[in-house]
Amino acid sequence: MAPANLIDGRAIASQMQEEIARRVAALKARGVQPGLAFVRVGEDPASKVYVGMKEKACAQLEIHSESRILPEATPEAELLKLLAQLNADARIHGILVQAPLPRQIREAVVYAAVSPLKDVDGFHPINVGKLMLGDGSGFMPCTPAGVLELLVRSQTPIDGAEAVILGRGNIVGKPMAAILCQKAKHANATVTICHSRTHDIQAHCRRADILIAAMGQAKFVTGDMVKPGAVVIDVGVNRVSDPTAKNGSRLVGDVDFAAVQPVAGKITPNPGGVGPMTIVMLMQNTVRAAELATGGAAEK
Repeated sequence: MAPANLIDGRAIASQMQEEIARRVAALKARGVQPGLAFVRVGEDPASKVYVGMKEKACAQLEIHSESRILPEATPEAELLKLLAQLNADARIHGILVQAPLPRQIREAVVYAAVSPLKDVDGFHPINVGKLMLGDGSGFMPCTPAGVLELLVRSQTPIDGAEAVILGRGNIVGKPMAAILCQKAKHANATVTICHSRTHDIQAHCRRADILIAAMGQAKFVTGDMVKPGAVVIDVGVNRVSDPTAKNGSRLVGDVDFAAVQPVAGKITPNPGGVGPMTIVMLMQNTVRAAELATGGAAEK
């Protein structure tokens, strides 16, 4: 069987960046510069890397960004006070609170404290509710929204497809299921969510036309679990030991790429698949928030 066609996340993200750049230019012609605030509590190494990548994307698109970094021991009330200030700041159209947060701070309280109009991460209860109801006026979480763009722009048939999602998390699994099962364009899939208590998970995977792996288990999906010709999207990010690597470890996905690629019809590489899309969807949400806040023609 011929090797699978790669769904190149970097190329699709680059195409979307060009589209977003045109929208930024239209805003700036009206005297509006989109603004995104990053809030980080503590010095988690991965969080610092992720925020740095997002800041770089903002600079490339001429989106104003600023980072607010608070000490690890910051009380929840102090973080909420900062979020209230950012909610009221007209220069800031989007707010991203980088996870994980320290133990003394409740994520649910923090996400609910961000204005739903500036919630470009799509985690506010109002935006979560709008997603479940099929109300497109809210913001979708960036990773599931990025997966949808990968499917649409790779011309993957979704209408009527059997979609199996591995993972039931609030960041990817649940919102991904809500997106794909809507009675809407680029949706109408029959969706199954599999998780740690699912019986015979391999059987569910083998009937999937679209298989989305987002469970956080390195190389969990093997070739014998994939229906020939299926579209496989690997969302996983797992650090595994590798004595040959510079730091003694490397990142791998939830899919055993070498084993699955010959079976699948289309597959995302990892890295270079979903990751770039998550960042570009954050940029798109921020620009859309600026358009909505300033009376521009916001696109979904």
